[in-house]
Amino acid sequence: MTPHALYVFAAYGISALALAGLVVWILVDQRARRREMVELEASGTRRRSDRKGAAT
Repeated sequence: MTPHALYVFAAYGISALALAGLVVWILVDQRARRREMVELEASGTRRRSDRKGAAT
């Protein structure tokens, strides 16, 4: 294996790890936001777009 190939494989590996980390971060944040929405709706807070009789 040439030094150039080692550099390329390392770059691909680091990029793959960074992308996987971002995907995990997005999924964890999505779960947190959904949990937050459930808590807000349970406390009676509603979305503005959820009003009845709103003009469309």
